[in-house]
Amino acid sequence: MRYVEEFRDPAAAKGVLAAIARVADEIGATREKPLHIMEICGGHTHAIFRYGLDKLVHEGIEFIHGPGCPVCVLPMSRVDECVEIAERLGVIFCTFGDAMRVPGTRKSLLQAKAEGADIRMVYSPLDALELARRTPEREVVFFGLGFETTTPSTAFSIQAAAREGIANFSVFCNHITVPPPIKTLLDDPHMTLDGFVGPGHVSMVIGTHPYDFIAEDYGKPIVVAGFEPLDLLQSVLMVLEQIRDGRAEVENQYARVVPEHGNPISLAAIADVYETRPTFEWRGLGEIDASGLRIRPVYAGFDAEEKFGIGYVTARRVVEEPEGCACGAVMTGRMKPTECPHFGRGCTPDMPLGALMVSSEGACAAYWTYGGARAAQMEAAE
Repeated sequence: MRYVEEFRDPAAAKGVLAAIARVADEIGATREKPLHIMEICGGHTHAIFRYGLDKLVHEGIEFIHGPGCPVCVLPMSRVDECVEIAERLGVIFCTFGDAMRVPGTRKSLLQAKAEGADIRMVYSPLDALELARRTPEREVVFFGLGFETTTPSTAFSIQAAAREGIANFSVFCNHITVPPPIKTLLDDPHMTLDGFVGPGHVSMVIGTHPYDFIAEDYGKPIVVAGFEPLDLLQSVLMVLEQIRDGRAEVENQYARVVPEHGNPISLAAIADVYETRPTFEWRGLGEIDASGLRIRPVYAGFDAEEKFGIGYVTARRVVEEPEGCACGAVMTGRMKPTECPHFGRGCTPDMPLGALMVSSEGACAAYWTYGGARAAQMEAAE
């Protein structure tokens, strides 16, 4: 299959791994003094562990897992608000499957569904819009969740609802943007990051220039990467070469998919439907200025926060993490999932404490799926 098989070629991978080792040695990276490279995207985290890249690269390279999973960074208060909307009489609440088992302070959406709330898993906001067309007597609410990757599809759905005059459709908007949390991490004096592997799917929409500040203001290299093993290995090599050469640039390894200036149709829809929120809460990072999107007043009839008087249109309550939950530390690279005392014990995919264990892009889920579960069980047995 084109653009897949050639990026999984073992011989080519060995060549790139040898080049990574050579450049890492030139830089002087060692196990005791590793280079910290953060992969921002949760999809990259899972690919790294699925293919064992963390074990194949030079011992002086350490991957730091960033806050690149939109389900994982969702604060518990927003889950509580989802449940509150879903439990209202006459509401059909539609969501992506990843969000169903994320725990709130009272319950998850899956638990609310088991108790009688009409909550349905969909694959697209267009599915929710079609449901609104078919059931005009019910209020259909779509849980708009995700980074810039999923933001356009929600915008297109709102535009379609406005054109058709569908009054029983609204979106609980939790769309967030990637660059602001990266700046927050770079401003953290306790973070030690030498470079970034940039998100591929997000960059398909926004292009590469929104990351210019990383190189220009902070002097850190970033390489936008694809999702196959050789994509990631080549991107790591490109980051290392920048460090060796004393450069800090935005480079695009994923040029076969990511255009420099993004997707103009998607960007136009985003600009039409959304505006930047003054602030938005991220799990593990707190409130980050200008990091979220909200629906513009012209589309207020499709804004579930306005329609139901919930969320940022009211006085919001701060919800503390469950005692001992280390999701925030894991998402900001301060801790590996297996260092969390609850990993594989009090927090498993069947009984999660936090979103990182249940999201398909969560770091804890990656560790559990690709080896961490066995290690945790062995440690628990001891």
